[in-house]
Amino acid sequence: MKKSNLWSLRLGFSSKEAEKIEKLGLEKFLKHSYDSKFDKQLPAFLDDDPKTLLELKELRESIKTADTEFKKKALKKEIYSNVELKKWWIAKMRNDEFPLRENMVCFWHNHFVSTSQKVKVNYWIYQQNMILRENAFGNFKELTKHIVTSNAMIKYLDNVDNKKGKYNENLSRELLELFTIGIGNYSESDIKEGAKALAGLNYGDEGAVYKKNIEDNSDKTYFGKTGNWKADDLMDIIFEQKNIPYLITRKILKWFIYDNPPEDLVTYYGDYFRKVKFEIEPLLTKIFTEEYKKANSGTKIKNPLVYILQLLEELHVDDLDDNMILFFLKQQGMDLYNQVNVKGWDGGNSWLTSQIYLQRNNTSDLLCSGRSITKRVLSTMDSENEKPKTAYEKIDVKIDFDSDGNNKRIIAELSDRLLFKVNDAMQKDMENLLKYDFDPKEPHANFAVARLFNYITKLPEYQLI
Repeated sequence: MKKSNLWSLRLGFSSKEAEKIEKLGLEKFLKHSYDSKFDKQLPAFLDDDPKTLLELKELRESIKTADTEFKKKALKKEIYSNVELKKWWIAKMRNDEFPLRENMVCFWHNHFVSTSQKVKVNYWIYQQNMILRENAFGNFKELTKHIVTSNAMIKYLDNVDNKKGKYNENLSRELLELFTIGIGNYSESDIKEGAKALAGLNYGDEGAVYKKNIEDNSDKTYFGKTGNWKADDLMDIIFEQKNIPYLITRKILKWFIYDNPPEDLVTYYGDYFRKVKFEIEPLLTKIFTEEYKKANSGTKIKNPLVYILQLLEELHVDDLDDNMILFFLKQQGMDLYNQVNVKGWDGGNSWLTSQIYLQRNNTSDLLCSGRSITKRVLSTMDSENEKPKTAYEKIDVKIDFDSDGNNKRIIAELSDRLLFKVNDAMQKDMENLLKYDFDPKEPHANFAVARLFNYITKLPEYQLI
């Protein structure tokens, strides 16, 4: 696989950035990605959703006393907004000129987990998603402060139940264990004292605020420091700790390059991260430019997002209903805004179980043959009680290949674009599919190349980048 294709997949979701990486060089490509603009306007589908605490309270009070029909309508609206929120994000991933920002948003989304299933307020989920987007390449400590004081996180980790004299330790624990420093680098006392500092941090219109009647204003001793600490103080103290950089550098390496990052690299990049005062942009530049120079292809299993978006890009399927993408992601265990638990998606080998592999092959069969699940069937996904029946609609698919090339040249072209390695048996199989007398000018040539592409997508080597 050409390096530009490999890194287009790693930094985006398909091979469509390969040409830009070759033309600009990796460092300039990264700079364009960091400087990329994004739309800050509230999506229209959230216009009628409650946004202030008063609007939310009024809606919930009206549901309590409403008839069954009104309750059904309210639930349907909540589900609709949630599905639209997913489609809105998928569209950004597919259409942004420099999709590294959205890939980084997805990384942070899986680091600071807050699920819509528990939060239930789509506007809060949107707010948090925008915090991740605005701070995707910013400062890790500042991002952590913003997320910990977001309504979505306060709800998801039960800090609304954390009150003076009746403490809930969930947010305090996950702040240390999963978000910043990792297991083994704090004490149970730090968790308890942290919970006191977070007591009373509750919902606000634009983010979490302390409520005076339930906050704890006593002195707390946190990592050996004593004072009347609040949320931001906790973050300042955590980021002074010796082992703070390594959890996040390990996760960044795992998300982008290695399913099992070497510990020496975790330490090396972690030390640099501390040196640049937890600024994400220089860290990413250092990691990507240095790892780009190494022969490290085939060290990471594609996540379902990369798999499906690459498939659609290679087949030039531009007008596919985004509901089909959501259906595929849910099947694969990568339902956006709905990780199974606070630890997020495991990644690595969990993306290639026998069931997931079969689903990938079936999806490739379907799309390569020019078929898609119908919009009518996909619409039933919004209902908990209806199971889609199998029904398909025809779609146009087209594979890019050299129309002046012979079979071996076209096989080499696809291999360079799609596979990190090709052995003799694979080469022989591909030549049996696209034979020596193949005529690229023949009307059904695209069908023959699509069949070759379908074979490639089922190879174990295709699952790796």
